[in-house]
Amino acid sequence: MDIASFRELLGPAGQALLAEAGEADVSEAGLLGTASRLRERYGADLVAAALTQVRLRRRAEAKFGPDAGRMYFTQAGLEQSTRANVAAHRARRFATVLPSGARVLELGCGIGADLTARSRVGLTGDGVERDPLTAEVAKANVTALELDGLARVRVSDAVEEDPDGYAAVFADPGRRTARGRVFDPRSYEPPLDTVLDLAGRAPAACVKVAPGIPHEAVPEGAEAEWVSVGGDVKEAALWLGGLAGEVGRRATLLPPDGDACTLVPAAGLGDPDVRPWGRYLYEPDGAVIRAHLVAEVADLVGGGLADPRIAYVTSDELRPTPFASAYEVEDVLPFSVKRIKAELRRREAGVLTVKKRGSAVDVDRLRRDLGFGGRRGGYGAAEATVVVTRVGRDPVALLARPVRAADPPREGRAR
Repeated sequence: MDIASFRELLGPAGQALLAEAGEADVSEAGLLGTASRLRERYGADLVAAALTQVRLRRRAEAKFGPDAGRMYFTQAGLEQSTRANVAAHRARRFATVLPSGARVLELGCGIGADLTARSRVGLTGDGVERDPLTAEVAKANVTALELDGLARVRVSDAVEEDPDGYAAVFADPGRRTARGRVFDPRSYEPPLDTVLDLAGRAPAACVKVAPGIPHEAVPEGAEAEWVSVGGDVKEAALWLGGLAGEVGRRATLLPPDGDACTLVPAAGLGDPDVRPWGRYLYEPDGAVIRAHLVAEVADLVGGGLADPRIAYVTSDELRPTPFASAYEVEDVLPFSVKRIKAELRRREAGVLTVKKRGSAVDVDRLRRDLGFGGRRGGYGAAEATVVVTRVGRDPVALLARPVRAADPPREGRAR
């Protein structure tokens, strides 16, 4: 899709075509027929642009919910955009610190997810984007979401921008190339050091970074926040200047619905105790692990670590927490495929979940070796969870069951 086709799509004929294409069959099976039928009345380039938008809008529903149906996307823009609930969470923090109507400069606004989220909480601002087509899409989204007058988009290179006169800066450096994702902050586009220098010239700033950012890359005085959505770590952000809080790091969990919850370092808390396996196993959320807050989870559940280098917390108490998934340990075995398989057969397991941490085991191969490789694998109808890990140099396997909120604890377990 080029800029000319996209601009034509925004005109009356393009909008009529887009509405018609939205009702058509754009599945793989029906795509050729739909395209052929539409080309009888519209130009080929315009039809291709419309069908691209329809497909991307349907894919975008997972990120943007109902808004996806009126927004515009590019393939790369959708993949790299911030999820709507994460952008809204971040926008609320801006709005809490900055006065209403404050101007924010966004460096690398993409298709405008963060830009429009801040506008919705009453902040104004400019988004700059180097790619002309992506900037055009961002402008269209500002209009589609009825935010004209609050947000503006222009084509510009982030490194040429001057933050002077803005209350804050938000930066989202590129972390993908033609070869895939970039993990080294020095390889961001622009490099992280360059972005931090630009952001540091504003009274307050936030820089979006990859979740795997090394802790040593976090500048002194900044607050690093790792965010997970529904249990999956999606991204991290560095809060600077007036937007930085009083803690150096935090883990924030955004459930599919409901309020966000956040975990920060506990003052004076040392490393967790190392102890034998208890009745319960707690698997900390990935954001908690990234933020180095496993000790805080161990403290919350009254537990410790079976191995000091592996982020599995164990406790004799069931203390539900949003920051970790709880499992009731039913058996602890030395790792042996033969022995685990025999135990699963004895339990008539038909549905198997395998989890691992601190182990080099190939999960798919292990499932096959345990008898769960085919469509009709297993030994019955029961559900089973096998957790593969190690204590010191000794590999172990735990047979466990997930503890759900309404589940009462069982009276005992085999050891």
